[in-house]
Parts: sequence; structure tokens; C-alpha cells
Amino acid sequence: MATQIQYRRLGGPEVLEVVSVPDPVPPDDGVVVAVRAAGVNPIDGKLRSGTRPSPPITQPRVPGSDAAGVVLSVGSRVTGWAPGDEVVVRDARGAYTTHLVAPASHLVRKPAAVSWEEAAAIGVPASTAHQTLVSLGVGPGTTLLIHGGSGSVGRAAIQLARRMGATVVATASPANHDRLRELGAIPVAYGPGLLERLRDAAPKGYDRILDAIGTDEALEASFALVEDRSRIGTIVVGPRAAGLGIRAWGGGNPVPLTADELRLRAEAYPLVLDLVAEGAFQVDIARSLPLEEAAEAARLVEGGHPGGKVVLTA
Repeated sequence: MATQIQYRRLGGPEVLEVVSVPDPVPPDDGVVVAVRAAGVNPIDGKLRSGTRPSPPITQPRVPGSDAAGVVLSVGSRVTGWAPGDEVVVRDARGAYTTHLVAPASHLVRKPAAVSWEEAAAIGVPASTAHQTLVSLGVGPGTTLLIHGGSGSVGRAAIQLARRMGATVVATASPANHDRLRELGAIPVAYGPGLLERLRDAAPKGYDRILDAIGTDEALEASFALVEDRSRIGTIVVGPRAAGLGIRAWGGGNPVPLTADELRLRAEAYPLVLDLVAEGAFQVDIARSLPLEEAAEAARLVEGGHPGGKVVLTA
């Protein structure tokens, strides 16, 4: 029997249940993966709580979109993959499980030098960061401001933007400043006087801004620093973006990602996995908990910045 984390109604972490289900069978064009680790992302809690609208619940739902594990079985039409292959599953549906059914087209080979926890942690943060940076036009000579630099997307964006040749300024609470410096950013504290501190951090101004926090303080500072609002992007206030004149990806944005944006997110997986294997990209794992402790993992993520990624292991 397989183990899953399910919820049957909207609510807080307490609605998550540990259940046993029959082992799945792969579809003709898919595989079954024995999950070794699953990433816990803020979107998981937003969907479960109803903060992010979704269709009515008609059957139990399994959270999670990032997983890494070993291929157990393959469908009759699958080529290029075999039982025993170590993989990362992108855009997984229901990653909080011991046995995950996934399309073969969503598999990415896991380098041996990358741990299960690292492999499961990079998906949503790294793919979001890569796509938004490319879509914003970040490149050599760019001065980029990241609001919310200490979150998982922010930490990934700092590292990728630095590799693109950008100078990065990132806002965060003072407790996270040393880590952001290590990743290559100039840290700036939130709070009164933010705009003046941001101007002091980049006297020549900013070329692009990525908002990963969504506060009024961050947005007002962004509008004061960059006149062309098409150079400001957000991943958290999607429904408000059109009215504000800024670009949005995810964050409840009613406009779906384009085919090119989806391609950019997919290409981030092998790119970042290889960087992790080379020691050129760092993944901060805050906590690693057993799958059965999914509710506690959710509380950690939803209670504020846990200091890195939270992952579940099976």
C-alpha cells in the first residue's frame, strides 16, 4: 500500500490526513515514482486553505508539486526511462505521497551529486526565479531589486541573477542579511525609510524589480524607483497587477503563463540541477520532516520564513 497526505475540505494544516491507498499503476505514457522527498511550497497551503481559488472539492486532494525519487514502473509507451532511474518530477500533481504517478515528459534526471532533499527543493523556487528573470530581461549590467530576498524564490533569484551578470539588491529582515550577502546580494532592511535605503544601495538606480513579497511598502518603493512599470514584475499580487500596470506571473494572476514562459520554467530544472551538482548553486534546507508530519511542515512554511526550504521525506 502507498501512503498519501490528503485533505477533504478546505482549512488549515489540521485538515491534512495520512491515508493508505493501493499502489498505483502507470498509465501508458507515464511512470510511477517512489518518492524520496517532496518540496513544501507556499502555494500548497494557499490552495488547501482556499486563499487561492480552486474548483470545489469533490474527491480527496493530495498537495504538492515538487518531488524527487526513483522510477518504480513505466507505461507501455514510455521510452528513455526505466525502473531504478533517479529523477525529479516537475509540475507534479500530488507530490505528498510515497508513490507518485507522473507523465514521462515531466521527468528530469537527477545528478548523483544532488541530494534527494535538494532535488525536491529546487522546483517551484528555481523555475519561478529563472522564468521571471528572463521575462524581465535581466542580464549583464542590470541592477535588479528583489523584494523578499530571503524567501526560497528570492534566494534562487539572487543566485541566478548574479550568474546572468546582474547587480542584486534584496530586501529582507536584518536576521537574513548575512546569508543574502553570501549569496551575492546587497541586503536592505524593510520598514520606515526603505526608499532612502534602497536609493543609497544603488545610487545609479534600478533597471528591473522583482516583487516576491507583495506589501504596499514594497510596491510603493518600486513605483518611486522605476518609472517604466513594465520593468516591474510580481509573483504574489497577480490579481492587482493589471490595475497597477506591472507584470505578473502566478500569484493568483488570472492570465495564465504563456507557452514561452512555461518553456522557461521547464528548462530551469536541468539547468539548476547541474549547477547544484557543480556546487555553483546553493539550496538552503531549513527542515526535513517525515511525510507523516506534513501538517507540521505546513505550519512551518505558513508561519513565516523558516530560513530555507521545508521538505518531506518518504
